[in-house]
Amino acid sequence: MKEPCVNILASQPYGTLYIGVTSNLIGRLMQHRSGAVLGFTAQYGVYRLVRFEPCDTMEQAIMREKQLKRWHRQWKINLIESENPHWIDLAVGLGLPPLVPSAGRDGC
Repeated sequence: MKEPCVNILASQPYGTLYIGVTSNLIGRLMQHRSGAVLGFTAQYGVYRLVRFEPCDTMEQAIMREKQLKRWHRQWKINLIESENPHWIDLAVGLGLPPLVPSAGRDGC
């Protein structure tokens, strides 16, 4: 079943943000997290789901995505923190396993 939604991913709290749209949120998150999707999210380690907004139609989701992408960064942060002030990975609540912390550049 298709469920259009807009999602915001973050590399960490206040880190790099990614705004996307999908009709299969869980499937898309699994693609990002498994490395199946090369590009921006893989390059910057943007895998934490910090906000998602279900939409009635894909057209509505695309319009909302475009709107959010035009917003200033602080507006996006305010939107995330209005419902997720601690930047918790919401994907865990949707049934995905928690993200494994990555090692720093020095391997620690």
